Amino acid sequence: MVFGVSRAVLMSILSDMRVLLSEIESEQLYREVLAYFGLVGATDECQALEAAWKDPYNRREIEEFIKAWLRRKRRKREEAIAGVV
Repeated sequence: MVFGVSRAVLMSILSDMRVLLSEIESEQLYREVLAYFGLVGATDECQALEAAWKDPYNRREIEEFIKAWLRRKRRKREEAIAGVV
């Protein structure tokens, strides 16, 4: 599912942040990052995402978005586990 150069940029970002996700989670995060930062449908999503990552302000915003996304994901997982027990 995670194919293409723009997704490779996200994988590089995740690698820089030392975050490992499944392919499905990576695809979901990729779509959410593009939507949140208004990059969906950009002429060159890859270049737009890469340029955003290189800008210090945007880099911090992308990192914070990813961290918040990971916290939500972890909380949902914990709630699901608690509901089972």
